[in-house]
Amino acid sequence: MHFAISNVDISAVYLIVIGFLIGVLGGFFGVGGSFIAGPALFAAGLPMNFVVGTDLTHIVGKSIVAARKHGLLGNIDFRLASIMVFGTITGSETGVQIIEVLKKRAEVNQVVGGVTIAVLLVMSAGMAIESWKTLHMKRTGKGGGAPAHGKKDASAFRGLSRWVQSIRLAPMVSLPNSGIASISLWAILAVSYVGGVFSGFLGGGAGYIRMPSMVYLLGIPTHIAIGTDLFEVIISAGYGAFRHALKGNVDILIALVMNTGAAIGAQIGATLTQYFAGPWIRLAFAPLPLIGAGLVVYGLVTNHPAP
Repeated sequence: MHFAISNVDISAVYLIVIGFLIGVLGGFFGVGGSFIAGPALFAAGLPMNFVVGTDLTHIVGKSIVAARKHGLLGNIDFRLASIMVFGTITGSETGVQIIEVLKKRAEVNQVVGGVTIAVLLVMSAGMAIESWKTLHMKRTGKGGGAPAHGKKDASAFRGLSRWVQSIRLAPMVSLPNSGIASISLWAILAVSYVGGVFSGFLGGGAGYIRMPSMVYLLGIPTHIAIGTDLFEVIISAGYGAFRHALKGNVDILIALVMNTGAAIGAQIGATLTQYFAGPWIRLAFAPLPLIGAGLVVYGLVTNHPAP
């Protein structure tokens, strides 16, 4: 199939399959899936500028479908999301400006590549260790927590979120849907701002940063964090997609074809979260950042940057 905007020929079946897989991952883990979708588009021959802009556009469409499903399941804390929007947008613009500075210094590949590898490795190791410890605690009866839908999701790192919630920096807000009686507004904005920075700096919706941060730092139950993060991905990726569209870096037809598969996959992934406890979801997510880290390492070694 020929796409006139980007002037490339890509199999529609290939795009639908990739979209479906990313949709399942996004619906289940609450991430945009850029560390898979981007390389898949690049491997199919799409120019790099179109990879970034089109992937962001596709992420928006997929996340809308997945977020709608999570909303129907009660997995979105809209009060939390409405606060995080401000930090997300501000952080995203900060990330974009950092990239511009690095471009002028010709250090984009080295700095962004190094930061990406470090972040993904730490995230993967941290989630693997935490979820494994939590499951061990539940098996041995030394800890545990509420069931998957309980307001107090089981986590071996719960002490960290308790410390964050103990910060009494006004104004304080309550998040009834997440089971949090009181938490500083600034803590929420800080988490969303950092997620936004990574979105603008490393690309994609940065759900792989925001979702774990909501769980471990804010103490949001995993299922609520997934749904709320998908809502946030719509904001952060939507902002980036709009910016790229203005610069002519979006092939909307490719994004629409991918969303054909993503619309189905996202609903399947969102539904599957209802059958797994939070620690199992986090353990399953842990190896995924290694895929992105491996692609970046490959790009740096071969001097052919992965998207």
